Amino acid sequence: MPLEQLTINTIRTLSMDAVQAANSGHPGTPMALAPLAYVLWNEQLRFDPARPDWPTRDRFVLSCGHASMLLYSVLHLAGIKDPESGSPAISLDDIRSFRQLDSPCAGHPELGEAAGIEMTTGPLGQGVGSSVGMAMAAKWIAARYDRPDQQLFGNDVYVVCSDGDIMEGIGCEAASLAGHFKLDNLCWIYDDNRITIEGDTELAFSEDVAARFQSLGWHTVTVDDANDLAAIRAALASFRETSDRPTLIVLRSVIGFGSPNKAGSHSAHGAPLGEDEVALTKQAYDWPVDEPFHLPEGVVEHLQAGIGQRGAELSSQWDEQFAEYTEQSPLQAAELRQIWQGELPDNWQSGVPDFEADEKGLATRVSSGQVLNQLAEHYPWLLGGSADLAPSTMTLLEDDAAGHFSADNYGGRNLHFGIREHAMGAIANGMSLAGLRAYCATFFIFTDYLRPSLRLSSIMRQPVIYVMTHDSIGLGEDGPTHQPVAQLAACRAMPNLLVFRPADANEVAASYRSLLEICDRPSMLVLTRQNLPTLCRTTYGAADVARGAYLLSDCEGQPDVLLIGTGSEISICLEAQRQLAAEGVRAQVVSMPCWELFDEQDQAYREQVIPPGITARVAVEAGIRQGWDRYLGSNGQFVGMTGFGASAPAGTLYEHFGITAEKVVAAAEVAIAAGRPSS
Repeated sequence: MPLEQLTINTIRTLSMDAVQAANSGHPGTPMALAPLAYVLWNEQLRFDPARPDWPTRDRFVLSCGHASMLLYSVLHLAGIKDPESGSPAISLDDIRSFRQLDSPCAGHPELGEAAGIEMTTGPLGQGVGSSVGMAMAAKWIAARYDRPDQQLFGNDVYVVCSDGDIMEGIGCEAASLAGHFKLDNLCWIYDDNRITIEGDTELAFSEDVAARFQSLGWHTVTVDDANDLAAIRAALASFRETSDRPTLIVLRSVIGFGSPNKAGSHSAHGAPLGEDEVALTKQAYDWPVDEPFHLPEGVVEHLQAGIGQRGAELSSQWDEQFAEYTEQSPLQAAELRQIWQGELPDNWQSGVPDFEADEKGLATRVSSGQVLNQLAEHYPWLLGGSADLAPSTMTLLEDDAAGHFSADNYGGRNLHFGIREHAMGAIANGMSLAGLRAYCATFFIFTDYLRPSLRLSSIMRQPVIYVMTHDSIGLGEDGPTHQPVAQLAACRAMPNLLVFRPADANEVAASYRSLLEICDRPSMLVLTRQNLPTLCRTTYGAADVARGAYLLSDCEGQPDVLLIGTGSEISICLEAQRQLAAEGVRAQVVSMPCWELFDEQDQAYREQVIPPGITARVAVEAGIRQGWDRYLGSNGQFVGMTGFGASAPAGTLYEHFGITAEKVVAAAEVAIAAGRPSS
């Protein structure tokens, strides 16, 4: 058997055996796409197996993450090394323990589990969505840092995607934007196997995919047989020769190729073939039947002579060129190293302003825009945009030098996503994975549209900044369709996500200062449409956002009640404190802009802010109560929302829903009474 076919069949059989051993998984797609994986990895990718973190390597994204054994098999056979230990990123024992606890060969590829996995995939559409961000990042870095005589920083992005990726709405959102931006460094390879879980795609899908993508501004190529290596090579060559648009390769495959009884059937998709069918398939491949995980002699050596040697030469050449670049452009080279290492720029904190006390104040979305713009002057790779809402979210970088990202200006820092929240979040993830500090913005209510991408940010621990404005009934007349009620609770429930709801301009500035230093998880700023007073920080406590919550306003002596609030409701708490003081009731006001950071503090600090001996507590927030009881205790009261909002001016709505200082005073009296010993 020729070495090419031997290697392809090794990918197939390792995948079959791993799924069978786990009694779980998806064997059919790796069996179908092994020829593509072979050609792409061994002949096309600019990738050094000994150096999988090479900054300008080509990226490979398996958007159909259920076919994970395709990737694991290739990473093992190609000899991808862990960049820290130098040991194999995926060993044969790892493959034998596919889908088992602590194995890097998880059911779907997970970022950080093994070198060569560029992102977590599995939720269909997320891989293709983030690949657009990766391609945009490559274009941006090249536009900003390449020199006319030194073209070092561009790379291509290859994506394998399935019918599910093509059907999901995020796929079309992302493809539309990629076509608009003419991202000619992006190649999606669509596995057109005409099979989904329920059966043939004709059950629910009959469109001409190539025609759709052509209308979106893509170059398309069709390969009629996924086993035709020459046609695959020609299609990939066509991508490299196309200079004004992204490429879609429609690859027509047979799922479960080689299986006598399950090839071309949905039964080969999401379940093991079965021991008998595995044996029959191996016979069809002319393969040893009784030797699971068989690794033929010569396969590893063949790949070492291919991607191994080629990748090493490419990365070595690049090192020499980058050394020369560093001598000529030391400041730019230093910035690039900071980007690649996930570091903050020098003196970035000088871009965080302080705000003077002001009774009229600013909407926190406005102060956020001011902070963002001043930060951008000191943080060259901070970039982002909104879902067609920049004038409302205040996220436009106003410096002329920032520019606007487009097909004519890939170095622009203002990104325009159009009305595409879901793809926007995924694209921000892709840019973050490339080392850029990306932010994206929309109205807080539309977190519902981007939640799957937000979840991937959290799973991958990417420091994407989500700027969410119009945070409550305070947005007013737009009514309940636009007024967030449960979204705060929903976002706070997301593991690894930091949710900041600042109470004034200085808490906004402190929130940015805190979140920018945290580079291992995403952050969300939840901001108001309406003005909030900028508090006098000589009268009130300093904005200690870094610890999540702090004593904002103390009282004389031992407090009778704690008033705990966030965001726009802090001013209501302060007014209630004054009214209670007039009645002889001592109240402290605690500002809690970030629950997650507060929960991470030691017990002593947490009990200093919320003393366990003060059981009379009132939480005030223009959202639902969910989550607050862990801070309120058994006697605590809540002043907030219990249902959807309404259409009216903000002040009218706060009165109508009872989020007022008078209601807080009444709730405080109830909480105090509940804590008294019964007679």
